[in-house]
Amino acid sequence: MIKHNYISSFIRFLYQYINSSRRLFFIGIILGFCLVSLSSCQSELTKNNQNQVIHLTLWQGINPPVNRDVFNKLVDKFNQQHPDIQVDSIFTGTTDQQLPKILTAVVGNSAPDMLVFYPQITGQFVGLDAIKPLDDWLDKIPQKNQIVPSLINEVTLDSKTWSIPYTNANIGIFYRPDLFQAAGITELPKTWAELRAVAKKLTIDKNGDGRPEQYGILLPLGKQEWTVFTWFPFLLSAGGEILDHNYPDLTNPGAIAALKFWQNLIKDGYATLSPPERGYEEDAFFQGRIAMQITGPWTYITKSNVPYDVMPIPGNVNQATVIGSGNIFLMKTTPEREQAALKFFEYVLSEEFQTEWAIGTGFLPVNIKSAQSPEYQEYLKSKPWLKVFIDQMSVAVARPNIAGYSRISDSLGRAIEATLLGKSSPEAALKQAQERLEVIWGIGDS
Repeated sequence: MIKHNYISSFIRFLYQYINSSRRLFFIGIILGFCLVSLSSCQSELTKNNQNQVIHLTLWQGINPPVNRDVFNKLVDKFNQQHPDIQVDSIFTGTTDQQLPKILTAVVGNSAPDMLVFYPQITGQFVGLDAIKPLDDWLDKIPQKNQIVPSLINEVTLDSKTWSIPYTNANIGIFYRPDLFQAAGITELPKTWAELRAVAKKLTIDKNGDGRPEQYGILLPLGKQEWTVFTWFPFLLSAGGEILDHNYPDLTNPGAIAALKFWQNLIKDGYATLSPPERGYEEDAFFQGRIAMQITGPWTYITKSNVPYDVMPIPGNVNQATVIGSGNIFLMKTTPEREQAALKFFEYVLSEEFQTEWAIGTGFLPVNIKSAQSPEYQEYLKSKPWLKVFIDQMSVAVARPNIAGYSRISDSLGRAIEATLLGKSSPEAALKQAQERLEVIWGIGDS
């Protein structure tokens, strides 16, 4: 303002004291100076406005890449709608690869603003004081009453809400109808005994060398969370648990029965193991080397050209599956950055985001209004296999959300791996895992 007043006074001086022949010359110089000055001011203003843009980092491990592309397009849409907030979506590896990076970043005070992860890590983050509770914010937004209720329960720990669900799903078994037909199978298995019988028919050794070219089903080899996650429906359908009053309980009859069932599929030769820690890969399914694969609606199978369909997880004591939701955590940073991130959270829970995400990926909507929308209902007509996952939500159960879940999962994963590799019996492997956890929990200490 001072600069502009000074220029105006100087022009008036020129006009009064300089003759007309020189007046135009000097005014031209001054006007040129003014234009440069105004341009400089405009640049400074633009720079200041740019400095007011809040750039947020979001770490995610979304797979397969086609689903990641859908997510990133939705992030781009948010960025276009909110020029004052720019979210940078960064792929940091698969879920199991992410965990060491995340914990290192948290301990080193270099965590992202937002983190996409499964909710069972909540207790560990709370213990590290790394995340913000969301109850006060959630109570103020209309989307709260539009969230599928069971998903809110999964993100609650100690009566506080610690993350938002951005996606919803459960586990089923995808199968190759062409291979079922070739094996003369006309009815889908509904029990473990029937699943075993079907897997036997689908296992084919064409040249008699003792190494089948086609197996009935793929089981995941590894001790990380994917193995535990895909085994969980069998644990639940056997009436098993892994907790008793929030303490580890891995040696109950249901857990032993579920692990023994997987072991017998391998021992009988009706199942084959995945490469280590890659049980989510689907190459064998595409190539016809397996006829059944345990996975969820996010699978790349639905984007491929191979024949496929899906069945519910066959039951034993009861019918059950496991919830496979994904969540976004608000990491502790600064009040300004946290408020900006909450605007993105509100967008993620919206009908707009959820409808486009569900249609683009095959996941089930988190938002009830999205699930009921004409667009999604029309989409369901073209994807009848999705009804299996929608129907299974009534028997879907979440993995425990407690502070020590990661330790339980690690011990359980080791027990599953040792059993499937033939290094231990289910009873012995689970007993060893239980004893390890009891030391950690201090059970039996005086």
